[in-house]
Amino acid sequence: MTQAVTEIVKVKSPAPGLIEQAAARFDNAKPEETLRWAFEEFGDHLTIATGFGAEGVVLIDMAVKITPNPNIFFLDTAFLFPETYELRRRIEDRYGIEIQSFQPELTPEQQEIKFGPKLWSADPDLCCRLRKLEPLKEALRDRVAWVTAIRRDQTIERSTAQVVEWDYQWRLVKINPLLRWSKTDVWDYITKSDVPYNALHVRGYPSIGCTHCTIAVGEGENDRAGRWAGRKKTECGLHARSRSLVVLDTGPTAGD
Repeated sequence: MTQAVTEIVKVKSPAPGLIEQAAARFDNAKPEETLRWAFEEFGDHLTIATGFGAEGVVLIDMAVKITPNPNIFFLDTAFLFPETYELRRRIEDRYGIEIQSFQPELTPEQQEIKFGPKLWSADPDLCCRLRKLEPLKEALRDRVAWVTAIRRDQTIERSTAQVVEWDYQWRLVKINPLLRWSKTDVWDYITKSDVPYNALHVRGYPSIGCTHCTIAVGEGENDRAGRWAGRKKTECGLHARSRSLVVLDTGPTAGD
């Protein structure tokens, strides 16, 4: 059974023309300018998503230089690397902020009972839906806009994104300040600003997700080659761009 996203996430419509005007205005702007506008425009209705990747920590550093206590969250799948949890602690200590955690309804043990062992291998799309998409739905509830750290050159799916755009999946404004940046731009900023970063980056993990679906990449491989390696899957689904999207209603299983 499926259920339309628009039935799950309340539609929040921006002022007419706002997105188009902002997209044109900030297409070539510095990320800090885009972020400052976002805070001024949306205030407490704005939230920043982070996965604690290199781009994510750059956004956090920029955000706290604009406003002392920005609303920032991450999706705790319960399968993250120890180094990722440690980085969260280091960032909170460094900037004196609290990064909110959103978690799946099912614990790993409950998920195994309901869907069988190693769901990340048997059905990675369903695993991502349960452990990422459903928690994100809660994280974005009652928000008007969210900020992400995606870059256009990361995947084909992200190559057509705009700095400011309407998110058809989650039905709110999506802001991507680092969209035009390169990997070099990101690491130049980290080095110059002494931003904390995940220790796994220096061990061959340019892109870091869950432990079961992330491996180190070889020399010359794409930065995201270690995500769902050996599969056609390249995205977890958070940044889908289709205008006709559905959210799976897994429903109760026999015996529940």
